[in-house]
Amino acid sequence: MIKKTIALAALATVAAAGAAEARDQIRIVGSSTVYPFATVVAENFGKTTEFPTPVIESTGSGGGLKLFCAGVGTEHPDITNASRRIKASELEMCKNNGVEGVTEVRVGYDGIVLASDKSAPEFSVSREQLWQALAAQVPVDGKLVDNPNTKWSDISSDLPNAEIEVLGPPPTSGTRDAFVELVMEEGCEAPLEGIELSEDAHEAACATMREDGAFIEAGENDNLIVQKLQANPNALGIFGYSFLEQNSDAIKGASIDGEKPTFENIASGAYPVSRPLFFYVKNAHVGTIPGMDAYLDEFTSPRAWGPDGYLADKGLIPMDEAEREKFRDQATNLKGLTMDDLK
Repeated sequence: MIKKTIALAALATVAAAGAAEARDQIRIVGSSTVYPFATVVAENFGKTTEFPTPVIESTGSGGGLKLFCAGVGTEHPDITNASRRIKASELEMCKNNGVEGVTEVRVGYDGIVLASDKSAPEFSVSREQLWQALAAQVPVDGKLVDNPNTKWSDISSDLPNAEIEVLGPPPTSGTRDAFVELVMEEGCEAPLEGIELSEDAHEAACATMREDGAFIEAGENDNLIVQKLQANPNALGIFGYSFLEQNSDAIKGASIDGEKPTFENIASGAYPVSRPLFFYVKNAHVGTIPGMDAYLDEFTSPRAWGPDGYLADKGLIPMDEAEREKFRDQATNLKGLTMDDLK
């Protein structure tokens, strides 16, 4: 009886392994910002090749990299999208789990915008004022205290006499990481000048968001944030520019440091809050999961990510020709990312 049970278990294991090996659909996870671009590429790929349309899941950049780096094999994702660059600790996690070859592909640029309902008054704010509004602690009389600012006008009389309410992504989101780096860490420098803090304390003061209701973590679903903005015209939401572009009938972007979040301003570098977008390829799966090389070819083709490509129509800010050539070459040759590349 015991031998029969062992034999049946062995057969079940073999059957399960065979089913796993039979996966013929590319599986992609990661950034909610890159998700709409990857979805359009996947749909075009499915229509124009013999391969099935890839399955794409929006998990956030951090969540996607965690899934991607968990191991090699058909039970793990093949590609992860990211709205920030992979961290050295994440690449190390990949290596520790046997994911040795990871190719980085930058796909273009995106701005991070502060948006409100279409009916709301125009809003213009600096990065320093945003830090004063959203930081957990701010300086008062030379000391850091819990943020006392409840209205925008508490920060400056030039700002509206309205309650501070900003809806933003969770810590697992690349958009959150980029907002902290490009807005909070830039905006904190002048207010914290002259205050004695250790390096760690200074970093924490710059990057820690308040948790008293003025900043609200609203998850990875940007559409839910739009609904909340429509319910409260004084509220603001943090999005990628591409989402603003696709929902311009419902929301509008605020000016940051005097610059509006337009395609032209982001492309020229005039708009101060912009970042590159990426996806990462598990090299060991290329040649095992059917169609991966063809998917990479589609994504890095001029018709997709070029200046007149279909991704620009969706709000992606294209790279210049030299950058596109560099990353197309990396994708074609599966150039593995190293720790030195991240320094």
